[in-house]
Amino acid sequence: MPRIIPITDFLDPALDVYARLSENQLVCREHPEEGLFIAESPKVIERALDGGCLPVSFLVEDRHVDTQARELIHRCGDIPVYTAPFDVLTQLTGFKLTRGMLCAMRRPAPPSVARVCENARRVAVLENVMNPTNIGAIFRSAAALGMDAVLLTPACSDPLYRRAIRVSMGTVFQVPWAWLEDFSQLRELGFQTAAMALKDDSLSIRDPRLAQVEKLAVVLGTEGDGLADSTIEGCDFTVKIPMSHGVDSLNVAAASAVAFWQLGNME
Repeated sequence: MPRIIPITDFLDPALDVYARLSENQLVCREHPEEGLFIAESPKVIERALDGGCLPVSFLVEDRHVDTQARELIHRCGDIPVYTAPFDVLTQLTGFKLTRGMLCAMRRPAPPSVARVCENARRVAVLENVMNPTNIGAIFRSAAALGMDAVLLTPACSDPLYRRAIRVSMGTVFQVPWAWLEDFSQLRELGFQTAAMALKDDSLSIRDPRLAQVEKLAVVLGTEGDGLADSTIEGCDFTVKIPMSHGVDSLNVAAASAVAFWQLGNME
């Protein structure tokens, strides 16, 4: 049974995870088995639980304990559930909670690239995408538009940062993902690669040859500079999204949605 604990002391160390720890402190790189992340809102918490994530504690507006948070709280088992009125929670966290609830959860051990790509036909590869909002938006598009997995280079923002999780609407718990250290792994796993970049010899994203590729990795670059030249040179295809009115590029999250719609595994 859950343990309902009304908040009486803002400085209670048990509340540090919600109010005082930075994202880097939550990751706990020195002891990754102790790493945490924060899921916010009923839908995101539900998707995290469905994805097998283990809850540590719950923070909820008191009026939701017996209503919209009831089922989620009971799914979390015997963990502390901290409660307080809306104004108190806003004062504690420094922002208004989305639908009045947060859940602290253990960070799962990251899977290997081979594991997440085992049965994949279409994967997204993100090179140095550093904005958590873009990461979250890309995951949401990947989930909706037929991408089987997402791979991220080490310089990318963490998909389990609170803002990335929130923007993704919890799809970071539905789309398999892994950290990609070496692009050669893609070739070893049988993938051909399509670099999304504006070059004179770029193929249109509508080119039928792309749809015929058995296993395709769609590679997207950082917000400012796009893909590294060496990455583009190492890919099998260079692909562009045709545009009008003199627009030469899209935000990486918007470009990902277009690319996934055209190239995703939507059968």
